[in-house]
Amino acid sequence: MAQPVYVLGGYQTDFARNWTKENKHIMAMIREGVVGGLEATGIDAKDVEVGHVGNFAAELYSMQGHLGAFLVDADPAFSGLPTARHEAACASGSIALLAASAEIEAGRYDLAMVVGVEQMKTVDPKTGGDYLGTAAWYEREAEGVEFPFPKLFGRLGDEYDKRFGLKDEHLAHISAVNYSNAKRNPLAQTRSWYMTEDHANANDKFNSIIGGRIKISDCSQVTDGSVAIFLASEKGAAAYAKRRGIELSKLPKILGWGHRTAPIEFTTKVAESKDNPYVLPHTRRAILDAFERAGLSGVQDVDAIETHDCFTTSEYMAIDHFGLTKPGESWKAIEDGTIELGGRTPINPSGGLIGAGHPVGATGCRQLLDAYKQVTASAGEYQVEGARKIATLNIGGSGTTSCCFVVGN
Repeated sequence: MAQPVYVLGGYQTDFARNWTKENKHIMAMIREGVVGGLEATGIDAKDVEVGHVGNFAAELYSMQGHLGAFLVDADPAFSGLPTARHEAACASGSIALLAASAEIEAGRYDLAMVVGVEQMKTVDPKTGGDYLGTAAWYEREAEGVEFPFPKLFGRLGDEYDKRFGLKDEHLAHISAVNYSNAKRNPLAQTRSWYMTEDHANANDKFNSIIGGRIKISDCSQVTDGSVAIFLASEKGAAAYAKRRGIELSKLPKILGWGHRTAPIEFTTKVAESKDNPYVLPHTRRAILDAFERAGLSGVQDVDAIETHDCFTTSEYMAIDHFGLTKPGESWKAIEDGTIELGGRTPINPSGGLIGAGHPVGATGCRQLLDAYKQVTASAGEYQVEGARKIATLNIGGSGTTSCCFVVGN
């Protein structure tokens, strides 16, 4: 029988920082995440038994591979630590978490450290957009295309419009909610940015179209960031709880997980789903897998969701794929306030990718850390009252790699 996986906490860097302007290498980001995580949790570095790094494209942005080796330099006690680096585009952090949790479930280790990291502000926006295009089928979908991913996720909105109808004001409201939530988050990239729903609805020089129906306000951010999080077996968690003088039952667990991969090319995905009520059925399946493994009857059993709003269209998709509405009726949960703080099922209380920021390889880890904060009532001003179970959805590519977790205590 698989061992339970406990979440002991972690650390997030300030996503508003520009590490290139600070003249700092990606190693500095990794080190701050690790040292900050050890301090935040009170874990002794010598007790960590394995390390995993989630990262998308350090070879492009930072001319650096072999990131697992950098964990060893973060603390002298890590010399000899077994480490690995994992890549699945924007789902890289979640894949690293899945690898670490699988090792704990198998009984290999009792305490694992996972670090998600991306340094993206090393290049101009056009070059960065081209790098991100490698998360799609580059030759077919991105080569020679300026900012390919806004266009790909614009096509997701177009598919919703074709099948069910889609109003741009609903996408604008998603954007406004995420920006509003981010103002409550002291680590959010956009916490001091200007955004109103009127601005998100506007189509002018201050909110121009990037690709298709996607405007600036519909986009997640170009972000530098690092997140460290610690996972433990029941034995490791019990020892940790005893040292900290807390009850083991107070520590959250990963209650369930889902992981599915669709064809990489967006056109193939859409063709495959033409007779399915869900536009991205593999994403829907990942969510259902997580719910089933967690013993949940459905989305009504979770108190909030941290989802992958790389663009407003991906959050629009997540609303019905989580089951908050029937397929194609996401607009109902937007209009009735379901997704807002104080609503029935708040989405992205942290601000999500649009508001909090999207350092690609770190996003899955940030989502899980925010889920931990919610169920331990340590999320501060963006705390969801009475939160006991939180779901996350992290997506790599144009709906290609979908990873879902349920965290609770």
